[in-house]
Amino acid sequence: MLGQSMAFYSDEFAGRITTKVMQTALAVREMVFTTTEVIIGIGIYFITIVLLAGGFDARLMLPFLGWLALYGVSVWYFVPRLGRMGKKQADARAMMTGRITDAYTNISTVKLFSHTQREAGFARAAMQEFKTTGYAQMRLVSAFEIVNHALVVGLILAVTGYSLWLWTLGQVGPGAVAAVTAMALRISGMSHWIMWEMASLFENVGTVQDGIATLTLPRAVVDRPEAKPLQVPRGKVVFESVRFGYGKPVPVIDQFNLTVRPGEKIGLIGRSGAGKSTLVNLLLRFYDLESGRILIDGQDIASATQDSLRAHIGMVTQDTSLLHRSVRDNILYGRPGASEAEMVAAARRAEAHEFIQGLSDLHGRRGYDAHVGERGVKLSGGQRQRIAIARVMLKDAPILLLDEATSALDSEVEAAIQASLDELMQGKTVIAIAHRLSTIAAMDRLVVMDRGRIVEEGDHRSLLSQGGLYAKLWAHQSGGFLGETIDGETVDA
Repeated sequence: MLGQSMAFYSDEFAGRITTKVMQTALAVREMVFTTTEVIIGIGIYFITIVLLAGGFDARLMLPFLGWLALYGVSVWYFVPRLGRMGKKQADARAMMTGRITDAYTNISTVKLFSHTQREAGFARAAMQEFKTTGYAQMRLVSAFEIVNHALVVGLILAVTGYSLWLWTLGQVGPGAVAAVTAMALRISGMSHWIMWEMASLFENVGTVQDGIATLTLPRAVVDRPEAKPLQVPRGKVVFESVRFGYGKPVPVIDQFNLTVRPGEKIGLIGRSGAGKSTLVNLLLRFYDLESGRILIDGQDIASATQDSLRAHIGMVTQDTSLLHRSVRDNILYGRPGASEAEMVAAARRAEAHEFIQGLSDLHGRRGYDAHVGERGVKLSGGQRQRIAIARVMLKDAPILLLDEATSALDSEVEAAIQASLDELMQGKTVIAIAHRLSTIAAMDRLVVMDRGRIVEEGDHRSLLSQGGLYAKLWAHQSGGFLGETIDGETVDA
């Protein structure tokens, strides 16, 4: 599942996927155990009973064989229906879990907008659907139980009556009557066990079918069979006639051409929706291009393994998300084999060491051992971003992507780590996006985008002198932030 594309995770509830993974794994285990137990149990036990009954008189086998035929018909009718119902119930359970998890994950938003009752109702609707499938399943099981009970009673009456009739004719002895009657009574208990096991088996089959439908979806982005590890000795990045539109008719990126020289630092600027973040996602190969190529040191990234590509790229995003683990684990995520000294050094360079020393959690863990909560909710936005910067500093990849890398930092902290960021960028190919134009004005080159195309290129002074889109964006900036519109459109860096 972790190999699925970003598009897959954008369209699914995290809780729904988790539930499907867990319940499918458990259902497969139960299927294996139940299938083995039922087949062996039915096969050995019933064959033995029929042979014993036939040992007294071949005609005593008839009631058992007749019951087996009718029992098989009932199983054929009910069990597949239970399987289909199990599939519906598994999907309803996953959806219910997904909605509840979504509400818990975004609890601050729920409370901020006073939508506690709304979300509770949303979850209750999913619970009602789950309950409806449960009731339907119970009705099927009850009907199966009634039919099974009727067949068992019929078997006991048929075996007892038929054996007594043969006894009155003097064709079987009283021992045979007692034995076959006892066998019929034993089958009564066995049939109920078989019924529940078969019902459970096909419910699990339904669960597995539902889970497999999601878990085996083809991956949108896959490594080619001949894919090789990417080699990045210099860090030159080339976009050749790139076109991409998330599968829609109107492309977000259209015939985009750009060459970033080794060690060059460029800033991407443009209105919201111009395609800046999409371009970064394409460089990371979160999505495959519709046409064109992206080359790194002459190698098409589509011909390289995804892991090797991303291993050579460090990125700090505006929406920083941390793992619910210790601060140490989160920083070491950049380079798991790094030493403690290297990890602490990265934290110091990111101006994070001081506040990390004062962290603690409910379990008494402190400093670098303190856990940060799901997605890092125990930390402020600025603290999360400084840990993310420390993580990228530790990774020390030759290509660096900065998507609002300092957006959550106040001016004082930003100024404190700017020198560290400048040091981090030395010798690296850098592509940066920022709302505050002042943070990227000193880049080697600024690339202004509009509707997926490059409309202006140059340094800060030359772009201002042109009086184009960049000059308008700069003029509308107030205190380092964008707060107005140009030609009726929101401006954004």
